[in-house]
Amino acid sequence: MFNQHNNTASIVTKRGGFRRREQVLYQLPVLIVDSGSPALSSTNTLSVSVCDCDSDGVAQSCGVVAYTLPAGLSTGALVAILGCIITLLVMVLLIVSMRRRKKEPLILEEERDVRENIVRYDDEGGGEEDTEAFDMVALRNLNVIRDPKVRRDVTPDTPTFFPYPTSSSSLPVYKTLPDNVVFREFIWDRLKDADVDPSAPPYDSLQTYAFEGNGSVAESLSSLESLSTDSEQNYDYLSNWGPRFKKLADLYGDGNNVFS
Repeated sequence: MFNQHNNTASIVTKRGGFRRREQVLYQLPVLIVDSGSPALSSTNTLSVSVCDCDSDGVAQSCGVVAYTLPAGLSTGALVAILGCIITLLVMVLLIVSMRRRKKEPLILEEERDVRENIVRYDDEGGGEEDTEAFDMVALRNLNVIRDPKVRRDVTPDTPTFFPYPTSSSSLPVYKTLPDNVVFREFIWDRLKDADVDPSAPPYDSLQTYAFEGNGSVAESLSSLESLSTDSEQNYDYLSNWGPRFKKLADLYGDGNNVFS
């Protein structure tokens, strides 16, 4: 410690471990002893701030300073990065080429799904007798056509191109006809069968009547359908049905007043 003769002093330490990167403020214990008898002493703690000074001893900066590292990459690092990129590209190309050469399976996984096998058909056929949902000409022999038969011994009034067989005819006669004649003859046969068939539609429709509830004061009218005679039936209860049935009560209530 050196006296500056201006009520200040300078302290010189032999420690060289004050590093600004590690710690900005250091706590330095100071023990002061005089040369008197008895000697007086004092212990204090000195706070030391580490600063960066120039050649003249003037402080430039104090505190922690962030030291920047060089951002440039070395040649070895660049070569390593480029090598990794090239390796990845080569691996991607190999995988793509192998997938293209791979043979596709006969049945794809998507086709095995049940939803892919469900097919909706809009054919609303009427069974075996439905002649509109399919081509009837394809089901018949176009070269050999048998003469139409008369059902239930009824001769139709609709004229056809061929005479119907009579009771004296034995075996059916086969003829070769053009396509349009075959189709026309088939239509006539169907019309004739529908005319003479009593069980063919349209059938009688079922009529359903709704029940309107029990809101009537007259209750049930089933008693009016009785098979008993007028003399045996008592109609006095009609007078209890209200004014709406007054005329009916007058007609049937008193037998002497009915159609004298």
